[in-house]
Amino acid sequence: MKLNKVIIIAEVGVNHNGRIENAKKIIKNSVKAGADFVKFQLYKTEELLIKKTPLAKYQKKNSSSNNQFSLLKKYEIDEKFIKKIKTFCNFLNIKMLVTPFDISSFKILVKNKFKFIKISSTDLNNHQLLKYISNFNLKIFISTGMSSNNEIKQAIKILTKGKIKLKNIILLQCCTSYPAKIEEANLISMVNFKKIFKTDYGYSDHTIGNTASIAAVAVGAKVIEKHVTLNKNSLGPDHKSSLDKKEFIKFVREIRNSELSIGKKIKIMSKSEVANSKVIRKSIVAIKDITKGEVFSIKNISCKRPNLGIPANHWDKVIGKRSKFNFKKDDFIKLR
Repeated sequence: MKLNKVIIIAEVGVNHNGRIENAKKIIKNSVKAGADFVKFQLYKTEELLIKKTPLAKYQKKNSSSNNQFSLLKKYEIDEKFIKKIKTFCNFLNIKMLVTPFDISSFKILVKNKFKFIKISSTDLNNHQLLKYISNFNLKIFISTGMSSNNEIKQAIKILTKGKIKLKNIILLQCCTSYPAKIEEANLISMVNFKKIFKTDYGYSDHTIGNTASIAAVAVGAKVIEKHVTLNKNSLGPDHKSSLDKKEFIKFVREIRNSELSIGKKIKIMSKSEVANSKVIRKSIVAIKDITKGEVFSIKNISCKRPNLGIPANHWDKVIGKRSKFNFKKDDFIKLR
């Protein structure tokens, strides 16, 4: 599968609500929209958190659970689920990405020959997990929510001490809030990832709407990740801050258009501009009848549309010269 210049990840997360039928529908929608990856979350609830872990503020808004353990247990998936989804993704020619939240879950991904994995913002400082992952030659996306540059530096150091190559790490700027406020996107910080850490960078977008992701592409993001769902009104922690089918199709289209709009570093005339320049730019023309031998001056020549004669930027090559021909008013000036 050939990936697009800007990689778009459809973050399913736990929005399948534990049902494989939902997962498949979201994958179909993501394929239709033109995403490069669909991403899932894999964890053993007992290894992820202790039973008394309280709910985050955003988790309380759309949940009937009393704590994170009971909430996340409902959305826990297993290896069988992962295998079925991977087969389905292969059939639809879209790549599958998974975030493992514990070593047991990561082992399942290794066993099933995943070449890409995502490290969550919550585990960027989980050195136990990072050290274990570093033993495998993989391509890694790392979300950097809640972190500092120093923590990112430590994470990269751990990962690259093993078999993971620096060129195979992509850092994603992220604000770990659902939804994140647009003023907290802090997109310019990811531009420094390239300078400081020598990695490509992208953006994991938790804001409402498409503006932040479009801006991220404009400042060089190679990856854009966005949560997707079947129904924004479903019960669950991430549905409200996700995009539904129609919204995600529009989102991908706008990302692709913003990608096209960036163009190249060198300023050149576009194909459409070449045609327009013939009738919009100006040539040097006679503004009165000119007789042979007369000196060209501002009294007898000027620059007017269209650009079918001597271009206006050759003015200094014409002014002061003696005319070799007779010209009528509005004739294109020629020197020979």
